[in-house]
Amino acid sequence: MVLLAADGVAIEAVHEPADFDADVTHDAAGRVPVTVVAHGFTGSAGRPHVRRAAAVFRRYGAVITFSFRGHGASGGRSTVGDREVLDLAAAVAWARRLGHRTVWTVGFSMGGSVVLRHAALYPAGGPDAQADGRGSGPAEGHGSGFADAHGPAHTDAVVAVSAPARWYYRGTAAMRRLHWVVTRPLGRAVGRYGLRTRIHTSDWDPVPLDPAEAAARIAPTPLLLVHGDRDPYFPLDHPRALATAAGPQADLWLEPGMGHAENAADEALLARIADWAARRAPGG
Repeated sequence: MVLLAADGVAIEAVHEPADFDADVTHDAAGRVPVTVVAHGFTGSAGRPHVRRAAAVFRRYGAVITFSFRGHGASGGRSTVGDREVLDLAAAVAWARRLGHRTVWTVGFSMGGSVVLRHAALYPAGGPDAQADGRGSGPAEGHGSGFADAHGPAHTDAVVAVSAPARWYYRGTAAMRRLHWVVTRPLGRAVGRYGLRTRIHTSDWDPVPLDPAEAAARIAPTPLLLVHGDRDPYFPLDHPRALATAAGPQADLWLEPGMGHAENAADEALLARIADWAARRAPGG
């Protein structure tokens, strides 16, 4: 399916039914839950590690994978976590149009920051896409029209894996390399031709809601934060800051020996994540 984000960018998305052989819990109407997977920077719906995660999540229900703008077969250019919240909202709204009553989002790295902001900006039981309290950034400013055109886009549970707690972090060599790719013309050329990721040339204006600030606004929606103690991008002060901001409603898993994002999440961890979501999401 090609979805349209609120600002008109075309987003490629794939819906897969639950694994036929899995013992999936249905609700009273016979509907299965769905996991919406938000990949990391330079990923896409078709990347092997995303496909591996989807295969595990299908044991617990249906799965929607999609490519953020500037990635895969989607249109537009990556804003590295800003307008990507519109792409996720389009995928979640599609899940609900397909009849799924219970939807949970799982995001990795950049996708982790996006699922946090999405949960804060599209609260359950309220008007979708709330202003962020800081002048409404570009993504935030398109919310109400999207809700009217496409229906509710809120999530019932949130999992952020290897997510940053704050923007513009350059404290590791890996993040300094990433900032070079994003901010320099030569770096963006490397991103386009070497990493198959088309990156926007404009700076954020205004800066979107900080991930830690978003985490503080998610309650009472269940939130799981997962982070490896060998993450080369974001050290452990990031998940701890997110957990502190989120408060006691959030669960924090610090995984020994784990590296970064979907590439480092093995099948056992992915199954634990899906089991947590199935137990914590309303109706799950």
